Amino acid sequence: MLPVSMVGRAGELAELDRAWSTVVGARRRSPAVAVVTGGAGVGKSLLVAAALDGFTPRPDVVLNGAARVHSPAPYDWLAAVLSGRDTRRLDLPADALAWLAQQPTAPRERYAPGTLLRLAVRTVRTLVGAGPAVLVVEDLHALDPASLNLVGELATADGLPALLVVATRPAAHAVAPALTGRTLARLCGVRGVVRQHLGPLRSAEVAEVLRQVYGGPTADARLVHRVWQHTGGNPYALTELLAAHAGQDPGALLRPTETGSARTVPAPATPAVPATPAAPADAASDAASVAPVDAAPAGLTGREVEVLDCLVAGMSNKQVARALGISVRTVTVHVSNLLRKTGSASRTEVALWAVRQRLAVPEG
Repeated sequence: MLPVSMVGRAGELAELDRAWSTVVGARRRSPAVAVVTGGAGVGKSLLVAAALDGFTPRPDVVLNGAARVHSPAPYDWLAAVLSGRDTRRLDLPADALAWLAQQPTAPRERYAPGTLLRLAVRTVRTLVGAGPAVLVVEDLHALDPASLNLVGELATADGLPALLVVATRPAAHAVAPALTGRTLARLCGVRGVVRQHLGPLRSAEVAEVLRQVYGGPTADARLVHRVWQHTGGNPYALTELLAAHAGQDPGALLRPTETGSARTVPAPATPAVPATPAAPADAASDAASVAPVDAAPAGLTGREVEVLDCLVAGMSNKQVARALGISVRTVTVHVSNLLRKTGSASRTEVALWAVRQRLAVPEG
């Protein structure tokens, strides 16, 4: 990722830093909570990582977990936290720890749900210790119900010296929208919660990114506007576009690039984002919502175009499967077909091909 990825996010970083200071200053009996929402590619995880890197003092403990690669299983978030950790010194029942960590040797019989939830909270308390700690929950929208319940419990756990940072897509885009919505409502009901929604970059912020990447004075206004139009202000799409033309002059951003075979780029597309750059609509913030991919040059099927849009949005095969309601194996087949048909060597390269196709959509 480019070092300018936090352009336009200074206010959010400062707000997270203030939330951390309340934990460090021991001014709370329960955790401080920060909820960061936004569409695919807007930089939620990057924002959290940048905030962690800037926290002073440094957290004594950081527990970071996300949805696992396999099919959802109870307490995926905690299993990710425990992965690779030596749990032998934890004063907790070994069979419960094995089950929470999703170890293959875990006993088939498990505790009652309420008891297991209390043991999960106790496990986190033990790992945090005296703190101060940061608990990072990534991709809340993809987590299993047990993990969602645990996150809600941790947000109100008395005497837990931690900042709970949750990054997620809006509930409407979740695997279980209703349950995720209730969890977000619970988190946002915590006293002093920090609530942030990341939308696309504004045109002026895209100009700042281009200035930092290419140096010199402010980039040409027409170039900035066209780049902003074609990427929808999505940081992921913008970064991929810049990476594809690294070492070239700024004008190359809107010129065709060889990927497999030569292609001609006609006039730029009609804006696919709202007329006002600052509009924070969720759909507009997704890289996949910038403009339709022209499937004709590569002979893509309708389903392959859907998979391609998900790849542009930065989704894993598991996330694509969930979003489209198909199996991971089927996604793998579609990705393989996309690589072959577009002459691409990697998922990133096929995503860049899609971005360039959007640049090539002619005016209506």
